[in-house]
Amino acid sequence: MKSFLVLGLGRFGRHLAGKLMDLGNEVMVVDQDEERVARMASRVTAACVGDCQDEQVLESLGVGNFDVCFVCVRDDFQCSLETTAALKDLGAKCVVARADQEKQIKFLKKIGADYVVHTEMDMAFRTAMRFSARNAFDYFELTPQYAVFEIETPEDWEGRTVMEVDVRRRYNVNILGVKNGDVIVPLLDPAYRFRPDAHLIIAGDKEAGLQLMNEA
Repeated sequence: MKSFLVLGLGRFGRHLAGKLMDLGNEVMVVDQDEERVARMASRVTAACVGDCQDEQVLESLGVGNFDVCFVCVRDDFQCSLETTAALKDLGAKCVVARADQEKQIKFLKKIGADYVVHTEMDMAFRTAMRFSARNAFDYFELTPQYAVFEIETPEDWEGRTVMEVDVRRRYNVNILGVKNGDVIVPLLDPAYRFRPDAHLIIAGDKEAGLQLMNEA
């Protein structure tokens, strides 16, 4: 379990806070709008009405005690910049800022954001990757070079073991698990024999993974 601070309760902030709670974490939310805070109060660990730009408010929250602080302020980029900078000055361990425009990303990183989320750009890229590659069910980029993929079992792997296929050496990817329905089972046994009805969760070099998806 981790502890998160979510600053700003627009649509993104609300959905983020709710999902973090669903995953078993502790979540504190802050927004100037009393009605928004009241609507979320029963769904999160703690809720506070306050100005995210006010450094005294942020200091009172003990931002250094949270594993991650999310800046989800919408429609006010100056507020987002000031809040991000203040969080870093106050000793926040990790600050994730939300950007509405691509050009905002570099400014948020310059003033201290550890990560920047551009929701539309990120989703567009993920959607394009998922639907342009054959036999792909999901895709998540870890870095510009590495990614995690969910793919069908390649036809020529069916009935063979992980060791026989020699996945890591031949394809430059690792198999993290096997997905049957909604259940993912970690794959640790090199003697596992591939089944045609199972999906594979693989991780590794992005180009190698894309090639494998299109060949599956």
